[in-house]
Amino acid sequence: MKLVTFIYNNESRIGALTEDKRVVDLNYAYKALLESEGKVRSELIAEAYIPADMEGFIEGSDDSLSKAQESITYALSKDAAYKHPLIHAFDSVKIDAPVRKPGKIICVGHNYREHIKEMGRELPENPVVFAKFANTITGPQDDIPHYPISDQLDYEAEFAFVVGKKARNVSREDALEHVAGYTIANDVTYRDIQRRTLEWLQGKTVEGSLPLGPWLVTSDELDNPSGLDVRLTVNGEERQKTNTSNFVFDVQELIEFLSNLMTLEPGDVVLTGTPGGVGVARDPQTFLTDGDVVRIEIDKVGVLENKVAKTELANHDNKVHS
Repeated sequence: MKLVTFIYNNESRIGALTEDKRVVDLNYAYKALLESEGKVRSELIAEAYIPADMEGFIEGSDDSLSKAQESITYALSKDAAYKHPLIHAFDSVKIDAPVRKPGKIICVGHNYREHIKEMGRELPENPVVFAKFANTITGPQDDIPHYPISDQLDYEAEFAFVVGKKARNVSREDALEHVAGYTIANDVTYRDIQRRTLEWLQGKTVEGSLPLGPWLVTSDELDNPSGLDVRLTVNGEERQKTNTSNFVFDVQELIEFLSNLMTLEPGDVVLTGTPGGVGVARDPQTFLTDGDVVRIEIDKVGVLENKVAKTELANHDNKVHS
């Protein structure tokens, strides 16, 4: 199943993408199904199992997934009369980042062998971990804002997974049972800001620096995160190309390692690292500029494409200042 967060009538909703690229509103479809069965308190039941937000849906785990499938079948097989539309044309709604308010965004650095080599480092004995915050998330149909704080804006294609079940001290063998699904991320980085201290956080947490999406492919559909081709282009020119079989630490190892440090919660997002070919490591160095189109393709997941847009700074009153 491909799960999307979409905007309709200025409201954020959760949906499922059909094979013919329509979006089924899962919350309304489940309400309509319950009402057709004569269930009392159908609205409360629907909100419990299939709320309109992705984070709430993920918390419902397998129960929510099974009821979502029933809802999709009902919406597609019935010309159901309901007070809200159950199905939308893909082009009639705005697709947002699948997860907007994760409790944690955990990033892994130096996790592809070729990227480690180009950065002149040794293979790490343990995963290199840092963080981004929810303010960085932007949608698959939004621009990448380029603020005038640096001219070293760089791209990083990343395969990402979303935690589906609480995980603490999880073994490698059980790790994938705790994954809700997979998506694509671009860990946009302001390189000079990243490197002005030993710690990377400053260059990684600038507003809007994490394009995410376009959807979440559930783990029942994508049950093996290894062997997936990853490719990034800028204005059609290939800059990064790898396969997830080239990980130093694969998804299972990362879940085991991270869950021994902290409790992973449903909705947490983990970025698994970027391959070789980043702009800062090219000769000559090549950074993103206004109007550039960055496209990331990952096998069995999809395509994430965003344009870079020069953006002025604004204060908390939304007044532009220099």
